[in-house]
Amino acid sequence: MDDRTPQPLDRYAPETALTRLIRIPVRIVVLVVVLPVRMVWDLLAAGWYAVDRTVLPPLRRALEASAGALGRGLEWLFASVGRVLGWLIAALVLIPLRWLYTSVLTPLGHGLSWIATALLAPAARGLGTGLAWLFTVLVVAPVVGLWRYVLVPVARYGVAVPLVWLYGAVLTPLGRGTDWVLGKVWDAAAWIVGGVWRGTVWVLGGVWQGVAWVLGGVGRGLAWVLGGLWRGVAAVGRGLWVAVAWLVMTLLVAPASWTYRRILTPVGREIAEAARVAWRIAGYLSRAVGRGIAWLARHLIGVPAAWVYRTVCTPVGHLVRDGLWAPARRAAAEAGRAARSALATARETVRQARRDAWRALVGGAGGARSGEPRGVPARTLGSTTTVPSAVQASETSLLGEKLVKQG
Repeated sequence: MDDRTPQPLDRYAPETALTRLIRIPVRIVVLVVVLPVRMVWDLLAAGWYAVDRTVLPPLRRALEASAGALGRGLEWLFASVGRVLGWLIAALVLIPLRWLYTSVLTPLGHGLSWIATALLAPAARGLGTGLAWLFTVLVVAPVVGLWRYVLVPVARYGVAVPLVWLYGAVLTPLGRGTDWVLGKVWDAAAWIVGGVWRGTVWVLGGVWQGVAWVLGGVGRGLAWVLGGLWRGVAAVGRGLWVAVAWLVMTLLVAPASWTYRRILTPVGREIAEAARVAWRIAGYLSRAVGRGIAWLARHLIGVPAAWVYRTVCTPVGHLVRDGLWAPARRAAAEAGRAARSALATARETVRQARRDAWRALVGGAGGARSGEPRGVPARTLGSTTTVPSAVQASETSLLGEKLVKQG
């Protein structure tokens, strides 16, 4: 086929005159509308990312710590309340109930059990035996005698024997004769009624056939008339339906379908495509703006701050650490050690003076007072062992051996 031959334009194809006409304006308008939305969206996303990295973890840890402290406080509170309630219940309910059970109810139950076992049970057994004997003598024995010697003979010989004779000798023959007579009468009545019924059925059958023939003719005539009327009404209804359907298709469906295919579908497709393209372009612009702001922040804030930290803060911090903090820490450590040593020496001196005063009051041979803290045992001259009761002596003392013997 020759390329110069004009091709027929498909009116349903996406590249129509209407789409080419509205594509550029729609994309410009959509870009102007979408660009602020995309920048706000990217700003919110960056803010949320920063908040998620810097604010939420400490907040979560603080909430967890607060919840843990609150839980421990509530646990301690509930445990304390439970212990107090348990003590109150035990003191006000359980202990009185146990005392009542052990001191009142148990002896009372034992007494009632003894009364019931020792007194009431024999009395009840004797009373029951007496009442049973009286009931047997006064009621059971007369009733048994009356039944055995009066009612049974009267019922047997006064009622049963005469009735048996009457049934066998009188009622049986009379019943058989009556049955034969009634059977013959029933057969005759059945023959007569059967003849009358057959005659009546024959007559009613003829009448019914005549009535059915007449009614059948009338029904067929009415059916033919009503069928003609129904066919006429159906033809009129079909004509009206075809006319209404043609009007609806011509005046409503065809314009709506044309509007949907030729206007709404291309416009909607172009708007959707323009929105996608504008969203991508707005993303590129937003990232470019964000990179520019980040570059400005880095060169206006970050680089000077890093330079100040490296050139000013770090040397000053090292100077403070080496010239002030380290000597102060060493001096504080030496002062602490000296204070601890002085306190230990004073404490040992006080203990030694208290032991010497106690020995001076109670005598040298007495033992140490109960609860008196013991110091380091003194080591005597001329021996490597220590004697708890010996007083420390100078190494030049001439009484060392005596002190050892006393120990």
